[in-house]
Amino acid sequence: MANPDLGKILDKIIGRDRKKKAEEVKVQEEKEKEQVPPTLPSTTGKIYLRALSLHSLDELEKIKDEVRFGNILIIKIEPLAKKSIEDVKRAISELSEFVESIGGDIARLGEERIVLTPPSVQIWKEKTLTSTDIIPS
Repeated sequence: MANPDLGKILDKIIGRDRKKKAEEVKVQEEKEKEQVPPTLPSTTGKIYLRALSLHSLDELEKIKDEVRFGNILIIKIEPLAKKSIEDVKRAISELSEFVESIGGDIARLGEERIVLTPPSVQIWKEKTLTSTDIIPS
């Protein structure tokens, strides 16, 4: 059974990271060019879509390596959420910072999953209308 607050937590963390990214994008781009090594290509030249479950924070390096190799990951975070919501927040924040630093993308996929992509793949995100987006007739 999915934790009803998990979706809200994911939206809050990922949404906060997107706002931060928009504010710092120019500064980060310069830092990324200097500090981030190029993404390693897959040894077979193919991009794979992998589904993994996150059980502990120790698995984050394996996830990062997969994205560095150019693979797309669907991560089920519910196993970690059953142990610690604080660890989920930490993991999502760390993964968000990581994919942003390499030019990849992250998004929520339902209530208990996230998707991570390498720089060569962007996630389609529909813009949600806000009161400032509505133009009076």
